[in-house]
Amino acid sequence: MSITLNVNGAEHQVDTTPDTPLLWVIRDYLEMTGTKFGCGMAMCGACTVHMDGQPIRSCSTPVQLAAGKKITTIEGVSSSAASPVSRAVQQAWDDGQVVQCGYCQSGQIMSAIALLEKNPKPTDADIDSAMSGNICRCNTYQRIRGAIKEASKQLV
Repeated sequence: MSITLNVNGAEHQVDTTPDTPLLWVIRDYLEMTGTKFGCGMAMCGACTVHMDGQPIRSCSTPVQLAAGKKITTIEGVSSSAASPVSRAVQQAWDDGQVVQCGYCQSGQIMSAIALLEKNPKPTDADIDSAMSGNICRCNTYQRIRGAIKEASKQLV
């Protein structure tokens, strides 16, 4: 079945079954490998992308649900056309040296951007709630929270 997707502002035609997880379409068909496979059960957040601006777990989202939606991957928020929030988050991540192994970071960044797009001045509780579905095995949670707070300051 041919499915049309809008990923990072570009239209793509993919020939796959409607129940194929969006993650595998992004990685295998579109060859965008920044979005990671972690658990396959939507519990770790490594596969987080935005669908119409909302963070979703692409490992458990059938590609058919993404048809007609605007999908943004980590590659899309890293482009020269990135939003001010995207740039602030990425700069704060770099400045705060958040990354340790880096595996979870694309999902962490996508969730942080979604939070700050909706709430540019989050409290610690807001940050904890928005980031609760993202697991970091290296335990950089304090650096992640600090980077989100720093990005928030840049948005004033």
